[in-house]
Amino acid sequence: MAGPELQVPHLDRIIGELQQTAGRISGEQTERLADRILRSRHIFVAGAGRSGLMMRAFAMRLMQMGFQAYVVGETVTPGMTRDDLLLIGSGSGETKSLVSMAAKAKSLGAALAAVTITPDSTIGQLSGDVVTLPGAPKDRTGEAYVTVQPMGSLYEQTLLLFLDALVLRLMEKQGLDSQAMYGRHANLE
Repeated sequence: MAGPELQVPHLDRIIGELQQTAGRISGEQTERLADRILRSRHIFVAGAGRSGLMMRAFAMRLMQMGFQAYVVGETVTPGMTRDDLLLIGSGSGETKSLVSMAAKAKSLGAALAAVTITPDSTIGQLSGDVVTLPGAPKDRTGEAYVTVQPMGSLYEQTLLLFLDALVLRLMEKQGLDSQAMYGRHANLE
C-alpha cells in the first residue's frame, strides 16, 4: 500500500507568488504592446541571463505565429529599420548592454518596448511601450515586493507567463489556433 504523496517543498509558495503578480499586470499596457507587435515588420527580442531565455522562448512563439521574429545577437538576425520593434525584457531596466541596445534602436528610428519591474529605469524611459511586471529586483534594494525566491526568479517566471499570455492574445487578434502554428514548428528534431 502506497503512503501519502510527498509535496514538492516551496512549490505552493511559488505558485501563490505568481498568482499575486499576475493579478497586478495592466491589461491596458498589455493591449498596447500586442498592438505594437502587430504593427511591426520585424520583432527583435533581447534580455540578459534568465530573462534573455524567456525572451528567446517568446521569439520562438512569435515565429510559430508567422511573425518575422529575431533574437538580438544571433548570427541570422538581420539589421533593424524604423518599421521594426525591439522588445526588451529586463527586471532592472539598467543592464548596460541592453541600455546600449535600446539607445541604438531609438537612433535607428525603430519602436522600443520594455517588460520590466522598473518603468522609470533608463530602458523604461526610452521605451514607447512599457509593461510593468511586479517582482523583486535582484539586488533587493528598496524592495517593496516580498518573495521567498532568490534573486530575480519571480520576475523571470512572471515574464515567461506574461509572454505566454501575450501569445494567446496575439493568437486571438489574428484568429490563429495551435493547429495553425504547428506548421511552423521545428521539424529537424
